[in-house]
Amino acid sequence: MKKWGRNLGRTGDDMKILIAVDDSEFSQRAVQNVVDLFNPQTTEVMLLTVLVPTYHSIPPQMSRFYEPEMEQREKEARALLDCYSTKLRAVRFVVDTALENGDARSTIVDFARQWGADLIVIGSHGHKGWERLLLGSVAESVVRHATCSVLVVRHLH
Repeated sequence: MKKWGRNLGRTGDDMKILIAVDDSEFSQRAVQNVVDLFNPQTTEVMLLTVLVPTYHSIPPQMSRFYEPEMEQREKEARALLDCYSTKLRAVRFVVDTALENGDARSTIVDFARQWGADLIVIGSHGHKGWERLLLGSVAESVVRHATCSVLVVRHLH
């Protein structure tokens, strides 16, 4: 299979791909798609994980932003970013990582715009019906609001 690269990026520049990852199998597939489809010699990758806050609760120890729990979540997120970056670097991609706090939908879109991404790659959890209505679709929101192209790696049944 021919790997894409310079033709999808800005003319004369390397392609900049933002991969939004979490600890799901869908993120694993998104990373693998980048490995399978893009040329590491002409592609720069940014791995982004967004820690989504939950609202404060009483007592504060029940909040997801309670300090000990946030430290653990950040530690797990950094380990995840290290794992994916190691995989990409093993096949010679230039990789950087970022860990942000906020709403995943807007944070991914804003980060991609500020970083100058040519493409966002994101996995789709495949929520349907009520589950999609209640949880929302990060991938759908990113597709609607991104200022660059978006590759959605879908769940295969």
